[in-house]
Amino acid sequence: MNEESWHQARLIPTSGINGSQEQERRATSALLAVLSVVPEFSKALLGPLGAIRGTTETYIEVPFDTSEGRVYPDGLIRVRRGARQWTALVEVKTGKNELEARQLESYLDIARSEGFDALVTISNEIPPVPGQHPTAVDRRKLRKVALHHIPWSFVLFTAIMQKEHRGVADPEQAWILGELIRYLEHSKSGALELDDMGQHWVSVRDAVASGTFRANDGGGAEVASRFDALLRYAGLRLGQQLGIDVTPALSRSEIAQPQERTDNLLRRLAAEGVLTGGLRIPHAVGPLTVTADLRANRVTCQVDIPAPQTGRQLTRVNWVIRQLKNARADLRIETLVARARGEGPTELLEKVREDPKSIAPEPGREIKGFRVALSVAMGSKRGRGRGSFIDSVVETVDEFYGDVIQNIKPWAPSPPKMRPAPELDDDALSSTDLSSQDEAVAGV
Repeated sequence: MNEESWHQARLIPTSGINGSQEQERRATSALLAVLSVVPEFSKALLGPLGAIRGTTETYIEVPFDTSEGRVYPDGLIRVRRGARQWTALVEVKTGKNELEARQLESYLDIARSEGFDALVTISNEIPPVPGQHPTAVDRRKLRKVALHHIPWSFVLFTAIMQKEHRGVADPEQAWILGELIRYLEHSKSGALELDDMGQHWVSVRDAVASGTFRANDGGGAEVASRFDALLRYAGLRLGQQLGIDVTPALSRSEIAQPQERTDNLLRRLAAEGVLTGGLRIPHAVGPLTVTADLRANRVTCQVDIPAPQTGRQLTRVNWVIRQLKNARADLRIETLVARARGEGPTELLEKVREDPKSIAPEPGREIKGFRVALSVAMGSKRGRGRGSFIDSVVETVDEFYGDVIQNIKPWAPSPPKMRPAPELDDDALSSTDLSSQDEAVAGV
């Protein structure tokens, strides 16, 4: 591809374009324009995809001739630094439009023939596992070209993080990035939030409630995937407010083998009627666990809090009560007892405040921690709005973090205090030097 072809990038005339295509074109133009102007944002968004550090150039709808005719990928990004460069095609979907495997495979062929490094897709689809692509393509086409996916919610998250928390050196560039945030947050931008649990949600939900759902039933895998996508979305939303990266709490094997995570979800859904997962929040006392009980129609958020390692039972109970002094009274608190089988003493916070002994274990048993949980009615609708499953989960996550987790300070032992030098009679023959055994004799 010669230099002249780079500058053939042009906007297709509006005539003949439907509203969806026009929306995608506008969103692509806005994003690529800001990437080329704000280097901090470009580095934050493209760096994890393998882009080198350098000057970012962006192009809209560059034409390519193929055996099937001329095609126009939505965009092209080139990052240059000296003689090195990183180049990627861009495919964008907005609203409820989903990526198409055939189209992506065609663009992968173009990228390979042109010597490009990657194909980057952007849509409202949120993969259940970070790094996983929502569209299955022929793996052979990925031998020389990388395929990356960025949800619009992550684009917005990265923009907010860069402007509000990490900073942009140039005031004008900061203003431009703010305008992108304003655009993406507008309801007509097409950069929607997660707004649908999928076409199988109602049938799976009803089958679970009636006890007829089995792990290999059709639609179950989609519901499990959407649930994990919902947790990722809830984490991104929470991270925007906190200015930190909130990530799914997954094991190494689940990250390496996403199917293992799906299989685990489906087994529990069939056996217990629940979908469960977690969010890892930096510096929090522990992961935030989210459980949706489709049989009881309840959403529960909980966190395990390690207890102080010193003090009597009531001292440890009062320690956690003090930190929940402003929390809602219907929180459930369970005492986790060391070397005990089954559940520990459990009561609502309202009663524990009146009687701390109500969750104290039998004398002689050691308290190792507390499990604090908030359970609310679960929405059932597949979409967004009042009575929806998505909103009930997201709102409960936000409330539980603000009401409980952000107020919990992990216990830490007091620093050891220096021992004063012993006062001895001048006529004493013993040494006045400090010794580790000075107190040992007195304690015998």
